[in-house]
Amino acid sequence: MGALLGSGFMIVILIIAAAIFLHFVPLGLWVSAIAANVNVGIFQLVGMRLRRVVPQKIVLPLIKANKAGLTVSVNQLEAHYLAGGNVDRVVDALIAAHRAEIPLPFERSAAIDLAGRDVLEAVQMSVNPKVIETPVVSAVAKNGIELKIKARVTVRANIDRLVGGAGEPTIIARVGEGIVTTVGSSEKHTDVLESPDEISKTVLGKGLDAGTAFEILSIDIADVDVGRNIGAELMTDQAEADKRIAQAKAEERRAMAVAKEQEMKAYTQEMEAKVVEAQSEVPHAIAEAFRNGNLGVMDYYNLKNIQADTEMRGAISKAGTLDTPQGPLTK
Repeated sequence: MGALLGSGFMIVILIIAAAIFLHFVPLGLWVSAIAANVNVGIFQLVGMRLRRVVPQKIVLPLIKANKAGLTVSVNQLEAHYLAGGNVDRVVDALIAAHRAEIPLPFERSAAIDLAGRDVLEAVQMSVNPKVIETPVVSAVAKNGIELKIKARVTVRANIDRLVGGAGEPTIIARVGEGIVTTVGSSEKHTDVLESPDEISKTVLGKGLDAGTAFEILSIDIADVDVGRNIGAELMTDQAEADKRIAQAKAEERRAMAVAKEQEMKAYTQEMEAKVVEAQSEVPHAIAEAFRNGNLGVMDYYNLKNIQADTEMRGAISKAGTLDTPQGPLTK
């Protein structure tokens, strides 16, 4: 009974030991590498386990590269994996570049991948150019007519400038700027409508792909539509603004005239009040002169005669002009 328990215990230990061994030593992967004539030692696989590198993600791309005729070492792939790169995508890009006869060293491919760009897509774009369609760009010619233009830009990836080069948004922005500049320098919008290819020639001549990760092959004007008459709208707005300014100034002058009129009326009323007040003092002054002996009876009658004579002359002067249907008539 004790012997059976001992033998069972030994079997369990052997199973655990075999599981641990197979975990650290992927025999199936090692056999696959040998069958593919790839030189990967068993201790290299164990080292990958200890360095927390998944052996499948190194050995399988290595087999793929070896079958494609590429010279790639285990250390290069493992270093790229530890740096956070996508080993399988890098190897696929190397194979695609090799088939297309595009010079692409492993170091540059790894750098492009670590820079966050899809290196396989870049290689494919080098072989098969990509068409980028710009959004509608609004531009105004010198005669004030707005044109709405849409362009298609054919680009090819420039592998040498993928690291540090600007992307598609920069290409779109530069093409839009070139379109606006070209249309804005045209005397009439009809010139652009007659020869839209002039936009392509002008924009291509500016070297818009400088500093980008692409090479512009062609710029085709896909659509040109006539928009608003911006010049007329601006002139209308200016005229309306001038009209409002003139109205404001006229209102200001009217308000000043009304205020001046009110001021003159107040001044006239004040003067009339002073005259009435002065006239009311005349009888008091005459009475005071009588009491003080400064004015006699004959002097008073002479004063009254002078006043009556003055009033008569004023009445005659007012009646000197008569209004007739034919106009004023001097008497």
